[in-house]
Amino acid sequence: MTAVASKIKQFNSGRNPQLLKKKYENMRSNAFVFYRGSCHLFYQGLPSQSILEQSPPSWICGDLHLENFGSYKADNRNIYFDINDFDEGVLAPCLFDVARALTSIILAADVTLKIDARAAAQLCNSFLNSYAKALQEGAARLMTENLAQGVLKDFLQEIHDRKRKDFINSRTEKNNGKRKLLIDNKRVIEIASSEKQHIANAVETWAKNQKNPEFYKVLDVGYRVAGTGSLGLERYVLLVEGNGEGNHYLLDMKIANPSCLNAYVKLSQPAWKNEAERIVQIQKRMQLFPQALLNPIEFQQRWFVLKELQPTQDKMSLSICKGNMAKLDSIISTFAAILGWDQLRSSGRQGSAIADELIAFGNAVAHWHEGLLDYSINYAKKVQQDYQEYCDAFDTGYFGD
Repeated sequence: MTAVASKIKQFNSGRNPQLLKKKYENMRSNAFVFYRGSCHLFYQGLPSQSILEQSPPSWICGDLHLENFGSYKADNRNIYFDINDFDEGVLAPCLFDVARALTSIILAADVTLKIDARAAAQLCNSFLNSYAKALQEGAARLMTENLAQGVLKDFLQEIHDRKRKDFINSRTEKNNGKRKLLIDNKRVIEIASSEKQHIANAVETWAKNQKNPEFYKVLDVGYRVAGTGSLGLERYVLLVEGNGEGNHYLLDMKIANPSCLNAYVKLSQPAWKNEAERIVQIQKRMQLFPQALLNPIEFQQRWFVLKELQPTQDKMSLSICKGNMAKLDSIISTFAAILGWDQLRSSGRQGSAIADELIAFGNAVAHWHEGLLDYSINYAKKVQQDYQEYCDAFDTGYFGD
């Protein structure tokens, strides 16, 4: 079998078989989904010397693509729009995230953005120019409803107007007078009562050190189905007491695995207490106000990331623009600015470049703009080749066992 298929199967070993099958099926649909589901291949394919390696060190999300931007509520209950996935986060050259985002634009062109290759290249240039400008200005801003424009402003307004109570009601039901999770076998799968109790006990132990332990009283637990790259990893949705009937909360509890970049990043990493601590701390560094209830938690001698569950529609899908270049250009430029702001915000922390270095790098954009764009275009071609190899292996049943 091909090296690509073998690497994918090896990387995904040990995952939930039922959900792993779903992940493999999703990755078969198109090259963009394949790219989102195989982040490890991006770094396994990095040349020893590349333009990416020559950029300043920064805290990065590690798996930046168009589907990893979205809205969220912070502990202050305000709504922000930012990068929303930090599972692969590490200290690395800042252009790692930029190159991965550019490649995603090219791969998403025909399937999501509904544009041709020439228009995709135009969006890539807009992304690079906006990212460089954000670094040049040196101000770590926040994207809020007040700052947003156009389609993004409409999107955030819709999120703002939605009631959390309605969201809870859509994901739960009353059963014998008690509120339970709605088991639909699409987003939530039933688990054994004994496993629910083990998780409830772990949360209870952890909550004793929180300000309001009763808030985290677990009422129900289910196995959560979500994501693309992470599909099949151990993940739960918890219904907790919150502030009482009519004001319950849903939490997401996801296992924290090592970053797939570890073997390929040359920069020295902090000695994190555990992988959940790594994810949480990097998210807090890049987001000024991180997602609500974000914490590391231990369960059966393994570490998980606990946070408030966000509705899936809070992720920004660019399919809403339907090939409108003016709208796409505005949103893509905003995404790029957000990345620049996040890198500036996390600058000067445990080895990351200080803001002055990032500002200088942004001012030198003419020296790396063309080379980085060429790299991303060529890598997108490599992804298309890998995708075809994957399809051949999938169609012959290689991933069927």
